[in-house]
Amino acid sequence: MIGIWALGAYLAVILLWTTLIKRSVGEAMILGFLVVLPFTGAAAAQVGWSALYSAATDEIVYATMAFVFMGYLLDKGGVLDRLIDLLNSLIGGVKGGPAWVSTVASAGLGGVVHNQAAIAATVGSVTIPWMEKSRLDKPAAATLVAGNAGMGITFPFSASMFVLVGSATVGPLLNINALVLPLLFGGLWCFLHRLIVTWLLIRKSGMAPLDAAHRMSVRAAFGQGWATLLLFVVAIPLVITSGFLTSALSDWTGGDVSKSVSVIVWIPVVLLITGALLGRKQLPRTGRAWVELLQGSAPRFGIVGVTVVFAFAGANALAATGLPKQMTALLNGMNLPLWLLAILIGLIVIAVAAPLSATATMAAVGTVGVAALVAAGVPATTAAVAVLVFSSCEAAVPPGGAPLYVACGIADVNPIKTFARLLTHYALPLLVIGVLIILGVLPI
Repeated sequence: MIGIWALGAYLAVILLWTTLIKRSVGEAMILGFLVVLPFTGAAAAQVGWSALYSAATDEIVYATMAFVFMGYLLDKGGVLDRLIDLLNSLIGGVKGGPAWVSTVASAGLGGVVHNQAAIAATVGSVTIPWMEKSRLDKPAAATLVAGNAGMGITFPFSASMFVLVGSATVGPLLNINALVLPLLFGGLWCFLHRLIVTWLLIRKSGMAPLDAAHRMSVRAAFGQGWATLLLFVVAIPLVITSGFLTSALSDWTGGDVSKSVSVIVWIPVVLLITGALLGRKQLPRTGRAWVELLQGSAPRFGIVGVTVVFAFAGANALAATGLPKQMTALLNGMNLPLWLLAILIGLIVIAVAAPLSATATMAAVGTVGVAALVAAGVPATTAAVAVLVFSSCEAAVPPGGAPLYVACGIADVNPIKTFARLLTHYALPLLVIGVLIILGVLPI
């Protein structure tokens, strides 16, 4: 059971480095990768190089970096602000309007940006002050924004999804194109849950409709922001690679279009082009200004890039220890009924996601969870969707992740005041949703 010992050491180092020493998760992933290598024996150097090379050359790493820059570009171009203004003009005048705007905007950005901290910062900076003016208490406003940020994980194409499908364990079980639509439906179940939570918080708070002075008219918002809806041209590569059109195009071209058109390559390309066109008036016009903009994005690439590359490398090294087979054998050897196995895996993933990012969680235990569920007879797409739902609790379990502290910083509230509601309103319901997806009660 050397692989399980390797996993224990891997998790211990990451948890120690991020929680007690309070260093970055990128550094923790590097150390975790290095700690695993001795468990591979005499081939440690060869396994390490192979795992790192495979991670660094994977197209999924490119896609992740492209999505990071895309979110940065949309922010600098003012596209995200116009999208939120548009939503506010439509539903900001109803009771609890800012809370509804916060939830709907988080879902919309979750389908595009996927960075939970960025979603919390973008949506929270606009909606938290408005929610307070509408008589929603600060802890509730911070809870809502932090909890909603998790939708960046439960919609395609998050870094967590790429880490999961790109791992040596899950890759052979699952084609990324096959996961897109099931994860979209899984994300919609999570969105429905967020809408219910929003309704409950509004009902308990007695929020009043937002004054017209704090929102744009529908006409003005549409006049200035209707073009932001073009961001959803992202659906074009999805339509081409799934459903009836795929069969028709494959017959016409004589090849398999779903394999010829890589969605993880073209989704960020389409969004980058669209975002650049939409934000062209606020984007740089000189070469020097573009250099400054690119330099400003560098810190995001450093953190995310290191995390993703070494998350992949660590997962590959763990796979070389035989961990997937050993963990699967251990879980299956317990002869647990499927519902209990689903709960156990959900609790493991959520517990690891509490101190770590969702991406790091996928690398540490997500791949093993999927393998164990597949061995128990669960379809690979179903298992992957459920595990991603579990991991979206990054900000919902103490000590919480970056989205929680971003939201609490904007609201100027002690994070401890949000823990109880995050657990009851988000973490536990998401555990139930993931289990129900595994059991087939919630179709995807």
